Amino acid sequence: MSTESLKNSHLRRVRVIADYQFGRETGNSLFPEECEFKLSSTKRIRYVMLGKERIATIRANDGRLTLSNEGAKRLFDCLPAPAYRVVIKDEVKEFISQGKNAMAKHVIFADNQIRAGDEVLVCDEKGALLATGSALLSAEEMSAFNYGVAVQIRKGS
Repeated sequence: MSTESLKNSHLRRVRVIADYQFGRETGNSLFPEECEFKLSSTKRIRYVMLGKERIATIRANDGRLTLSNEGAKRLFDCLPAPAYRVVIKDEVKEFISQGKNAMAKHVIFADNQIRAGDEVLVCDEKGALLATGSALLSAEEMSAFNYGVAVQIRKGS
């Protein structure tokens, strides 16, 4: 297999994963043609790069994407609100921006399609992107609970 066809195969794969994980057509917006791929020692895609910037990592345990700040910004721009967004109170947005976890008691809104384990975008009350992370609770649980971590923040903005 030539280098170019291998790259196209990798690009198709990560786009399909993104479409599955975040919805139709997000793969094309998230991963442009210029993407490069870093492979694991087992020759599987590990990192998706755009220039020198990492956009996403493919988790080895389940094959789903985790996003870098750049990847989160790209997803934020292509997904219409409220898709995969968790809105938190403005009083804690500084902590979230610093990479601290989002607690359930601070969640104002969570997209109802969010399930525990999903990659989510954490926003302030005005809708500005603050961070990305992994939901530890479903949207319904985030709204119902008044304690515990709702989103484990990977990286603040």
